[in-house]
Amino acid sequence: QMHLVESGGGLVQAGGSLRVSCAASGRTFSSYTMGWFRQALGKEREFVAAISRLGARTYYADSMKGRFTVSRDNAKNTVYLQMNSLKPEDTAVYYCAASSGGVISSYASYEYWGQGTQVTVSS
Repeated sequence: QMHLVESGGGLVQAGGSLRVSCAASGRTFSSYTMGWFRQALGKEREFVAAISRLGARTYYADSMKGRFTVSRDNAKNTVYLQMNSLKPEDTAVYYCAASSGGVISSYASYEYWGQGTQVTVSS
């Protein structure tokens, strides 16, 4: 079992930046691709970004490219999501998740999930 805990969410003005973190425990962190998803109120959960096991490859949803950056520190068992140029439509609960394989952008590929952290962007 892997335990994931997100932190760093909060309220930020449009155009601002925020970094959310996800600390992992219980499994070998570097064995998993790590992903970020988000879910806005009344909407389906959507893929945000992912990073490969050793951090060599990153993947982004089209609407996040150039604004969001995913990174990981395997020595700290932590994955990060740096979010810049935030927009009100980025308001959502952000979840990190761990995958041992499968389609990167599909939530069905992820076995473990954190509880989520709220990010609210005011206009």
